[in-house]
Amino acid sequence: MTLDPIKPAFDPVTLAIPLFVLTIVGEILLRRFRKVKAAYETRDTATSLLMGLGSNIAGLLTGAAIVAVVIWVWQHRIFDIPMTAWWAWVAIFFIEDLTYYWFHRLSHERRFWWASHVNHHSSQHYNLATALRQTWTGGVAGTWLLWLPMALFGFPPAMIAIQKGISLVYQYWIHTEAIKKLPRWFEAVFNTPSHHRVHHARNARYLDANYAGILIIWDRLFGTYIPETDEEPPRYGLVKNLGDFNILRVAFHEWIGIGKDLAGSRSLREVLGYLFGPPGWSPDGSRETSATLKAKWLERQKAEGEAEAAPPMAAE
Repeated sequence: MTLDPIKPAFDPVTLAIPLFVLTIVGEILLRRFRKVKAAYETRDTATSLLMGLGSNIAGLLTGAAIVAVVIWVWQHRIFDIPMTAWWAWVAIFFIEDLTYYWFHRLSHERRFWWASHVNHHSSQHYNLATALRQTWTGGVAGTWLLWLPMALFGFPPAMIAIQKGISLVYQYWIHTEAIKKLPRWFEAVFNTPSHHRVHHARNARYLDANYAGILIIWDRLFGTYIPETDEEPPRYGLVKNLGDFNILRVAFHEWIGIGKDLAGSRSLREVLGYLFGPPGWSPDGSRETSATLKAKWLERQKAEGEAEAAPPMAAE
């Protein structure tokens, strides 16, 4: 069998669209009959669907240029990796998933890339429709550059595109509260709804964790894994939630915030900090970042623990 190394034989995401529609409708119906836990709000769901549509349109505007760059890099590849080799698909599964982990982590820990990813976290509900709330500016932000080494190494562009699509389709089903924890062996290896609920939570305990695409092993390996606890259910959305459903604000509010900060910058240090520091960075430390929020939470936990452990005061 001859496979085109440039044009994918199929697009996993396109093939999965009927599944997306049916499962969202199914989750809404099951919730209505109180068979599953699933929070839906009409304006929020509409925003998620429109963000998904806009993401596809934005992809068309930048996709051709990105594909051209990937093909050019592949034409200068170091090795020839055949698409018909089973080991090549095993290798790209792990390499692409590791690449996604670092892309996702970068998109949370550095403000410039957070600006294109933040909209995915802007819903205060967690359901299958939330999975479709995708970026409009990912192509401009350039995170796709992280996949170029795969082409340089020799993986055909079509192979990369297919595996990226498989990863996106896999991540769709984990955006739900309807599925609780799965068998321990599965939770230990794969990304699950429980793991991803933590990722979407705005609780200080859960911030900046569980960046996995398909395999949760990367978070366990690099120290970013946090389990979901029954004692503290996830609360969804942003640390500072948006006050409306204006789709343009959802898509661009962080970019606008960066622009305002840059306009008021007084040094190169401030420019670089506002662009590539963690979200919430400020020159004087007056704003809160994930690190400072977590530190305050840990201090409260420590203080509460010490208070509980302290012996009762003797009666006078």
